[in-house]
Amino acid sequence: MKSFLIIGLGTFGHHLCRELAKQKCEIMIVDSRPEVLEDLLPYVVSAKIADCSNEEVLRSFDIPSFDACFVCIGGNFQYSLEITSLLKDLGARKIFSKADEDIQAKFLRRIGADEVIYPELDAAASIAISESNDSIFDCIPLSGEFSVYEIEPNEKWLGKTIRELNFRNTYNLNILGAVQDGMINDMPSIDYVFKRGEHLLVMGRDADIRKAVG
Repeated sequence: MKSFLIIGLGTFGHHLCRELAKQKCEIMIVDSRPEVLEDLLPYVVSAKIADCSNEEVLRSFDIPSFDACFVCIGGNFQYSLEITSLLKDLGARKIFSKADEDIQAKFLRRIGADEVIYPELDAAASIAISESNDSIFDCIPLSGEFSVYEIEPNEKWLGKTIRELNFRNTYNLNILGAVQDGMINDMPSIDYVFKRGEHLLVMGRDADIRKAVG
């Protein structure tokens, strides 16, 4: 069972905590405001009221024991920087830090963040992509330029196999699964035949997706 430390329990921190709890993870949450911790107590193994910009406070949490630490603080970027830096110095295995813009991400990475999370930007990008094309139903941004997309098969793919289309080389995309009537075919073989009415889960760049779906 993996264990995680979440620092900052705003809206994003709350959602993250609940989703990790669904995955049966062990979670410790920390915030300086006691009122934001109360509703999460049933989901966590430990909840602390503390100022995490204090090195001794963080040291008392045994930072290296967590599989990953999440810095989910909003509204005080200097606070996020300080905590990210301290977590790195204290031997955190992996650090995820929340940012609102690219310049913040740049500084967070420089001082130790392994991954930078853009909750609002990612949500906006997902909606923009799915709503701007009727063949794209959902988008989950990953690191860098890549995302996972739920798409409708192009009309010219129907009745053909992945092998016949030489799909990966032709479209520069990876098929992760095919969904039809609520059933998921994970990682279909190269002899899989594309069908009308199904949705495909593919991973790739936005530009390649748009070329593929037309």
